[in-house]
Amino acid sequence: MNNEGRHSRSANDIRNAADRLGARENRPPAREKPPARDKPPVRDPRPPAREAGLPPRENGPVGRNNGPVGRPGRPALPPDDRLTTVLPPVRDDKPAPLDVVRAAMDGTPPPKPQPPKSPPPPPGGGRGSGPSGPSGPGPKPTRQFHINWKLVRRLSIAAVVAMILLPLVTFGMAYMIVDVPQPGDIRTNQVSTILASDGSEIAKIVPPEGNRVDVGIDKIPEHVRNAVMAAEDRDFYSNPGFSFTALLRAIKNNLVGGDLQGGSTITQQYVKNALVGDERSGIGGLIRKAKELVISTKMASEWSKDAVMQAYLNMIYFGRGSYGIAAAAKAYFDKPVEQLTVAEGALMAALIQRPSGLDPAVNPEGAADRWNWVLDGMVDMGALSAQERAGQVFPPTVPPDQARQANQTTGPNGLIERQVTKELLDLFDISEQALNTEGLQITTTIDPQAQQAAENAVSKYMDGQDPDMRTAVVSIDPHDGAVKAYYGGSDANGFDFAQAGLPTGSSFKVFALVAALQQGIGLGYQVDSGPVTVNGIKISNVEGEGCGTCSIAEALKRSLNTSYYRLMLKLEHGPEDVAKAAHDAGVAESFPGVEHTLSEDGKGGPPNNGVVLGQYQSRVIDMASAYATLAASGVYHKPHFVQKVVNSSGQVLFDASTQDNGEQRIDKAVADNVTSAMQPIAGWSRGHNLAGGRASAAKTGTNQLGDTGDNRDAWMVGYTPSLSTAVWVGTSEGVKPLKTAGGSPVYGSGLPSDIWKSTMDGALKGTDNETFPKPTEIGGYAGVPQAPAAPPPGTLPPGGPQVSVMPSETVIQPTIEVAPGITIPIGPPTTVPIGPPPGAPVVPGVPEVPVGPPPP
Repeated sequence: MNNEGRHSRSANDIRNAADRLGARENRPPAREKPPARDKPPVRDPRPPAREAGLPPRENGPVGRNNGPVGRPGRPALPPDDRLTTVLPPVRDDKPAPLDVVRAAMDGTPPPKPQPPKSPPPPPGGGRGSGPSGPSGPGPKPTRQFHINWKLVRRLSIAAVVAMILLPLVTFGMAYMIVDVPQPGDIRTNQVSTILASDGSEIAKIVPPEGNRVDVGIDKIPEHVRNAVMAAEDRDFYSNPGFSFTALLRAIKNNLVGGDLQGGSTITQQYVKNALVGDERSGIGGLIRKAKELVISTKMASEWSKDAVMQAYLNMIYFGRGSYGIAAAAKAYFDKPVEQLTVAEGALMAALIQRPSGLDPAVNPEGAADRWNWVLDGMVDMGALSAQERAGQVFPPTVPPDQARQANQTTGPNGLIERQVTKELLDLFDISEQALNTEGLQITTTIDPQAQQAAENAVSKYMDGQDPDMRTAVVSIDPHDGAVKAYYGGSDANGFDFAQAGLPTGSSFKVFALVAALQQGIGLGYQVDSGPVTVNGIKISNVEGEGCGTCSIAEALKRSLNTSYYRLMLKLEHGPEDVAKAAHDAGVAESFPGVEHTLSEDGKGGPPNNGVVLGQYQSRVIDMASAYATLAASGVYHKPHFVQKVVNSSGQVLFDASTQDNGEQRIDKAVADNVTSAMQPIAGWSRGHNLAGGRASAAKTGTNQLGDTGDNRDAWMVGYTPSLSTAVWVGTSEGVKPLKTAGGSPVYGSGLPSDIWKSTMDGALKGTDNETFPKPTEIGGYAGVPQAPAAPPPGTLPPGGPQVSVMPSETVIQPTIEVAPGITIPIGPPTTVPIGPPPGAPVVPGVPEVPVGPPPP
């Protein structure tokens, strides 16, 4: 027999054996025969397995000698209940042997082990014998929830596909529906109007067509176009009209409450300014951005890149009232656009981001930084070599007043327009392009009556004076901080003296009084007015005036330097307390050009002792605001010009009446006591009481011009309960002696007080007379202490001879400055008669002159 036959036979033998084994396992068990009832059991004569040393017998249903089926001829033994043990079922994880053999014969993998079967439930349906009993209800089966992961996966995929396809489908439909105007069809829009509080027009923010000269792309030098791309869109000629990263950033910022900002391409900027507007927040902002994206993409495919660049450069705002690159070239360099150099073109491009804020005449450092950034971008683009970049010099520009354009506001209103524009840009963070073209109606706080009163007062008292003399007037409502009148100069495009930092002189003594009252020093506190020696230098009052030892209220009325110098030294922190009181009242802690006010090192360090005499710079608007805080019993309101803004659709964008509730910065008792001390000063200051007996509180101030003995600055600041006005008079550069046309020195009690009284009388004409709150007690005094009545002039004590005494005035002698803000007279003061002797008839129309020297 060959090998193949042997193998076949062996395989057949194995199959037969497997079949027999299966048949044996499937054979039904033999039925047990019942034991005979009447025959005794036959005992096996052989010894048990344990005694014979044999292995134990197997137990089982058909085991030997112990089951019902035994060997023939041998009776089965009954089970011994004492030795019977019920064992748990043995877990058999192995597959059945028959299945293993069959798998081997068929050449298939062996079967996996089967899990053990659960044991059958006990009688009674699995119910125990506990509280529910054999017949009680069993526990309910737990319902199991299964997640259909296949369904979840399908739904997730569908959602992702929808998120991708829906915007694409929407974009595609919008792309087909939207019509893009052709080049040259788009025109600029609406003007914005600035109104006074009564609705009368102050100024128009007009994109003047005479100042917009459209030019072709061929007339704009290539290096100018490259500079614009370096500043705004460096891949302009290769992008599809939009920036995907900028779009994602805009959506993110809008959803989390940020601004839609930055990164727009030149095409997007043009579409935004010319077609879709500048909505920046909420759903409207997202819709605007979506429109911008669709139109920009379609425009990029229908317009040439040169056409987009030309339209953009002819529309964009460059500052100084100039729209378009051609008008801007004339405004900044007084030359045609074709003649712009690389450096000049880079400056033009730098201005686009923030035209007014980056004007070199306003912010030279910011303009230079942006200009350098643009040039570096041109190098990165390959439009400028490193060698050419190194040779660029920042270009000079023509003065702004030479760039005055048609339809611009003139006179003092131009400076009001400037402040309104600045406030709007800070409030809304909108572009000047939107402000200048979107038809906004801006209602300001300016009161035409108060504004006219200020301008009339300036004209009345300044006409005929030295042409180099300048003045500034600001009036503020103490109730809400609204600027009612604003005069910073007569040139709409000139320097604004109301925003200039200027030494304040004795008008700053008020804040030393605030600090003293805050520390419990009452108005009746006595202080010496004699000379003070500081570091070996003897300091006297400028006028040589004194009151011996008198109250700090009397010393304020007489404006005694030595008395308030001593008062400042008594404060817990000296000059620092004076500076803090001024800042609390409303003197700005910083302003353009001065990073830290009232600081000796200019870096936020403490002031020196000269702060009490007004040696540091403050602005006219800040002094009006700080005094307004005192008028409002210590409540500060931030000064503001914008009252309400409405867009061309009638939607209210801003309303100041809902914004500011004020802040109590100075204790009411302190502010009211300061007001009490200041009330006599206007009358004491050469008869500048307000018309109609209207109550006022005021303080003069004078600052000297170095050690020349002449004056440099003169102030008058005062208020009623409803209006606070600050007036400054000086010269344009602050280097000439401040003198009248007749050659007399100007003091705070002179021209500034004249302008102040005229402004206040005109602004308040027709309004009710108001009274100040009655002060409460501080340091044992509630207001100015009442002095005993003095004998009338020209009399002696009873019984003495009667003599006549003519009123006199102290004439100030030349002085020298021995410390910043501290001056000493060279000679003693002299007195001269200033009026008729007592008892002389009163001349109608001639005001009564107060007896005593005027404060500076």
